[in-house]
Amino acid sequence: MSESDKNYNISDLGEFGLIEHLTKNIQLNRKSSIKGVGDDSAVLDFSGKQTLVTNDLLLEGIHFDLMYTPLKHLGYKAVVVNISDVLAMNGIPTQIIVSIGFSSRFGLNYIEELYEGIRLACEKYQVDIVGGDISSSLTGMTISVTAIGQAEPGKIVYRNTAQVNDIICTTGDLGGAYMGLQLLEREKEVFKSKPGVQPDLQGYDYILERQLKPEARADTIRFFEEKEFKPSAMIDISDGLASDLLHLCHQSDLGCKIFQDKIPIDKNTQKMCEEFDIESTTAALNGGDDHELLFTISTGDYEKIKDEEEIQPIGHMTSPDFGCYMISTSEHEIKLQAQGWRSKEE
Repeated sequence: MSESDKNYNISDLGEFGLIEHLTKNIQLNRKSSIKGVGDDSAVLDFSGKQTLVTNDLLLEGIHFDLMYTPLKHLGYKAVVVNISDVLAMNGIPTQIIVSIGFSSRFGLNYIEELYEGIRLACEKYQVDIVGGDISSSLTGMTISVTAIGQAEPGKIVYRNTAQVNDIICTTGDLGGAYMGLQLLEREKEVFKSKPGVQPDLQGYDYILERQLKPEARADTIRFFEEKEFKPSAMIDISDGLASDLLHLCHQSDLGCKIFQDKIPIDKNTQKMCEEFDIESTTAALNGGDDHELLFTISTGDYEKIKDEEEIQPIGHMTSPDFGCYMISTSEHEIKLQAQGWRSKEE
């Protein structure tokens, strides 16, 4: 199929025809999904549960680079970054609404590939696609996903409810997505200067997947439910540990103390940091895009999480007078900043 044929197919279908083409095989699996794609609005019924709604806008050239981002992965990631925000409220993601704007350079098979990634993410996380919009764009691609979720009254977790002495925890490991991005950007520059050179990505699967196909921590929310407790405060780590921890501290009007040697960093991330001569703690603090969960728990709940491999205590909340600091491996106090870190003495 030639490039002109691909573009002709989209024009031939028209907006509503394209929507029908992309969504014809979508089945609604949630009982709360009464009416999905095909009418002026979706109809949802949560039977007395509280509703969570969040939205993320992804812009080509700002949030993703199609030179090294497969459209299938992009569709998957667009869903994950939104449902991660629902999970960060201790909610269950149930539906999404997807809107896409794209220029004439994208043929039908490209949009089908994007939607395949969206569909796969919805399958994995048991989320229904219930609506959206498609529009032409003068330049590039724009993806907007609205995620809808539900939670029982009293179970929602906010950012502003942490208490002094609460234990700060994070799931998984940090910095991998950032180092995956550094690798992709490096290989992009090599390719631009030497177009015939194939990218050297062998052995870097872990950090590449962390960047291109992240996963949301639905398993952690199920763990909370099984252990019959909820965090005192929680946030999704999308902007880096430092930035998101500062958000949590600001919202809760508290300070914090975390420990450098407690920050979880995968060996593959560490190896890539050494290759780039980047301090791995800096990647974890400021890299972003990890989509792990950062949360606080009371000291009385520590026994419930201490043996969970995917949860790592990294510090505790303090009074606001103390400020927000990391204790380095050399036992120096490093002030946390949203972009970088510096010594308390400076």
